[in-house]
Amino acid sequence: MKLSENNSPFIWRKAISQTLIIIASILIIVASLPRHDDQAFKYEVDMPWMYSTFTASFDFPIYKDTAVFNQECRDALATFQPYFHIDPNVERRQVAKIEADYKDGLPGLPAEYLRIVTNRLHRVYQAGVMSAQDYNEIAKDSSTMVRIIAGKTTESRYVSHFYSTRTAYNQLFVDDELGEMRQTLQRCNLNEYIEPNVIYDKERTEDECASMLAHIPPTKGMVKKDQKIIDRGELVDESTAAIISSYEKERKRRSTDTRDVLQKLLGQTLIVSLIISLYSLYLFLFRRDYFEKIRSMMMLYLLITVFVVLVSFMMKHQFFSVYIIPFCITPVFVRVFMDSRTAFVTHSTMILICAIAVNFQYEFLIVQLMAGMAAVYSLRELSKRSQVLKTALLATIVSIIAYFSLKLLQSNDLLNDNDMYLYLCVNGVLVLLSYPLMWIIEKMFDFNSDVTLFELSDTNRGALRELSEIAPGTFQHSVSVGNLAAEIANKIGADSLLVRTGALYHDIGKMENPAFFTENQAGTNPHDNLTYVDSAQTIISHVTRGISIAERYDLPQFIKDFILTHHATGMTKFFWVKQQNEHPEEDVDASLFTYPGPNPFTREQAILMMADTVEAASRSLKEYTDDTIMKMVHNLIDTQVAEGYFKECPITFRDIAVAKQVMIERLKTIYHTRVSYPELKKR
Repeated sequence: MKLSENNSPFIWRKAISQTLIIIASILIIVASLPRHDDQAFKYEVDMPWMYSTFTASFDFPIYKDTAVFNQECRDALATFQPYFHIDPNVERRQVAKIEADYKDGLPGLPAEYLRIVTNRLHRVYQAGVMSAQDYNEIAKDSSTMVRIIAGKTTESRYVSHFYSTRTAYNQLFVDDELGEMRQTLQRCNLNEYIEPNVIYDKERTEDECASMLAHIPPTKGMVKKDQKIIDRGELVDESTAAIISSYEKERKRRSTDTRDVLQKLLGQTLIVSLIISLYSLYLFLFRRDYFEKIRSMMMLYLLITVFVVLVSFMMKHQFFSVYIIPFCITPVFVRVFMDSRTAFVTHSTMILICAIAVNFQYEFLIVQLMAGMAAVYSLRELSKRSQVLKTALLATIVSIIAYFSLKLLQSNDLLNDNDMYLYLCVNGVLVLLSYPLMWIIEKMFDFNSDVTLFELSDTNRGALRELSEIAPGTFQHSVSVGNLAAEIANKIGADSLLVRTGALYHDIGKMENPAFFTENQAGTNPHDNLTYVDSAQTIISHVTRGISIAERYDLPQFIKDFILTHHATGMTKFFWVKQQNEHPEEDVDASLFTYPGPNPFTREQAILMMADTVEAASRSLKEYTDDTIMKMVHNLIDTQVAEGYFKECPITFRDIAVAKQVMIERLKTIYHTRVSYPELKKR
């Protein structure tokens, strides 16, 4: 079909948006992938070497174990003496200060006591005064010594030979002369004249400490190029593990070369582009409806990108284990909002890209793919919280069995690496987050899960409760339409829960003026006092008022779509015909009798329109027989088809034929002829 000029710009904009989503996903994923591998081989001590014969491709040192090297550093630091220097200006400044403050003598004491106090301060400062913080940190061990810088020489002294500011103050009152006058002297605040004169030399200390640590070698030997390290099948002992670890450290240091980084970047870009392109091709060929909807594409590519970025972050920073990441959340979301095949393909695509970040560990691929399959198969629909629990439990069990099976294939040591089973259990617990996170996905991308539909179908709260109280006739009509539409949807493979939920809300606009609608009238008809135009406008307004009520209750967009489309762009024919018949000479404006629309654009909306029309019309039949019911259904639906109300939705003639048959059979059951009960004759 040739594109018209009107929709060509829209199609081009959509194509550009789709392309940008794909390109942005590739760029973000490639940018996040680690390019400096911390581990080229996966091995364990006392386990067989699974790779081919490993020989050194360059000379490299054998690094000491980190714990051993750190212990050597701690042992060296245990005997290290920090550096201090004595500031002689402190004593002169403080003695001058107390002499100036008490030049007339100390209050309440003889004049010679000022000389005695300054003499005791001199003794304290000659011994040395440290700050309380430095003294407490160093004096924990009575044998601790420090280096005192005196000019160009240094000497070691025990910390116990010095005073802290507190002990120096107490030392003033040790002798008999000042001790007897302690209470009087305390009023002179002698502690204000005690200041540390033994000062910590941070720069000298750090330089000497660094110099001492630099003499501790981080290596314990060398491996020459082409030297054999281990053969296939040999056990990896502690010594060999240290050599392999040293090789990986050296290789990582050398991999910072620009050429190596660019080469790896090119490889990652090609493989990620290939995987994303194949995934996009799947959507384009087999799930065109998802590919055409920008919001669906955004959700799918966002889920893939977020988990790849998370894996890359954890691999770069060695942050826990990637096995605790709940990858099964992705297939759960896609299964709930879309379908199972797309859920599995999306999960497989995500795991393949994540495998690039974890160095293509085949255990990771097998465990995560099997867990994703279990999640997809266990979740046909999500209507209860317990279903998420079952999915998480099944995915955890499958992943544990898969990992256990791989351990059986690799070795007989089944108790090794028990942390992995803990990680898999944590993974299963985190999968439970899919239930609360589903609300965020729904709001972000305007999706609707079965849980949301069940919540909206609750007739005991919100707009439905108000409808049942204000317009009970309309409420009963909506329930009947919902049941009828759901049965049709089940027969033709549409979403029965969705159409039933939409049917419950499609007439909520009638709450504004319930008495103007037949199902709510009890004898009097307010239309008798209105013109046909006013009556038509009142009837038509229940659509726009329904949208206002939906916005007031913050109902989702799909509910509003059902409200707008359940009459399509049809007419209030009763009042239209009345107006034409009584005023044949006038040119009647048809728009005054026409609903605003639009026409249905989904199968569920078309089903609701048919069910609503038939259910309402069935109440006006004068005689309920098989012929009258069949004739009414065929006439109503054929008229809707002839007037083109279903041209914009993907419903088929077969679907319409099945819908007719369902409605005929259902109405026959509802309006079947009842058995007349006999009357009891009087004797």
